[in-house]
Amino acid sequence: MDDSDPSVFFEVFNEIGIIEQLSRAILEARLPHGLIAPHFGVLNHLTRVGDGRTPMEIARAFQVPKTTMTHTLKGLEQHGLVEMRPNPDDGRSKRVWLTDKGREVRAGTIAALGPEFAKLAEDFDIARLVEIRPVLTELREYLDAARD
Repeated sequence: MDDSDPSVFFEVFNEIGIIEQLSRAILEARLPHGLIAPHFGVLNHLTRVGDGRTPMEIARAFQVPKTTMTHTLKGLEQHGLVEMRPNPDDGRSKRVWLTDKGREVRAGTIAALGPEFAKLAEDFDIARLVEIRPVLTELREYLDAARD
């Protein structure tokens, strides 16, 4: 296998993309009515990195335009999952905070995925997933650093 062969990279990213599409459908089937994967993504992001981020910081993290993120945040706010508070560092902007309900929806969604994960564990060797996770994490970290 030639290390410089771009088809190797394409094939890996293509598989990751297909897995993302399939897993998104499973996730969205478990989300409360009116929520979609981007909403869950923001809840998960704010849980993982900490809330109190500006909409622009979140948009950068997701590599989407600020207007797209504003729309996503508005939907989360309407569902009572986040609240926008004035930014003490800049009076013109706001910061996004998870509500208790937002934390509960994230946790409940993950719990609702339990049967899907149990089925996967029956049919797929979980040890193989554990083995590849560090490689996927390293790839994510590399790509994340390379975009800046």
